[in-house]
Amino acid sequence: MMQVVAGLDVGGTKVAVRAETIDGRRLVDVELPAEDWSASPVADAADWLRTRLCRVLPRGSTLVALGVGAQGCDTQRHCLELTAALGAIGIHATVVNDAALLVPAAGLETGIGVVAGTGAIGVGQDASGDTLFAGGWGWVIGDEAGSAGIVRLATIAALTAHDDGKPDDGLLGALQRAFGVRKPEALARAVNDEPTTGNWGPRAPAVFAAADAGSALAVGVIGAAAEHLSTLVDRLRARGAVGSDIVAAGSVIIGQPRLADAFRARIAITQPSLKITFLTEPPVVGAIELARRAR
Repeated sequence: MMQVVAGLDVGGTKVAVRAETIDGRRLVDVELPAEDWSASPVADAADWLRTRLCRVLPRGSTLVALGVGAQGCDTQRHCLELTAALGAIGIHATVVNDAALLVPAAGLETGIGVVAGTGAIGVGQDASGDTLFAGGWGWVIGDEAGSAGIVRLATIAALTAHDDGKPDDGLLGALQRAFGVRKPEALARAVNDEPTTGNWGPRAPAVFAAADAGSALAVGVIGAAAEHLSTLVDRLRARGAVGSDIVAAGSVIIGQPRLADAFRARIAITQPSLKITFLTEPPVVGAIELARRAR
């Protein structure tokens, strides 16, 4: 019977699944929709993860170890509880927040992971090995460097300037076009009537396009997003996060050079001793690494 290790990277919109033989031969490398994913209650979450694994693992294979990085596992206790719930259904697993996959995915033992994708969060470890989190509060009240958070901040900036009687510098128009409306009042309704990542997040490229076209407001929003990410790093370091590396990933920071450059510039000022790596491997590689370490 073939023995395999597997990794899952469970995000806000999709779950990446990778499985390999013990000697490193890749068997599965797929993405599935993350519909209805919730990290709580842990028994339901464990069953959700098992169901996805069963869909893709080769028939007759034996799962030796599983690494999971999951959105919503935002405390050490929650990660341990989900690990135990998976163990209760026969799956030997290591569970971390999805941002905690970045450091092992980069081949590092220690460091700070920073995600700017749908949401935004920072994750590190202290000297005793306990996981530390900063940010990741959700797009309604936080996650200023995630796609939805950027759209929220940009909408506030554009509508505030409109209320002040200032001419549109390009950001307001870009957002109106992105949401398919013609007036500022309609923009406010379009944003408020459906406060979801599915409505807000896909409009984020309009903010970056407005910045490229010369919008000072859009540039300011992107700068605020970069400052948010650097502040997450500052908070983790102040609480004892170890390592000399930052590993950054996520669709926004990888796909939008303006944010990556602004983040790099902020870290050069606030944490000049830290080296930044922008992850080119998918984070699920970190989940596989965790599974191998736990085997």
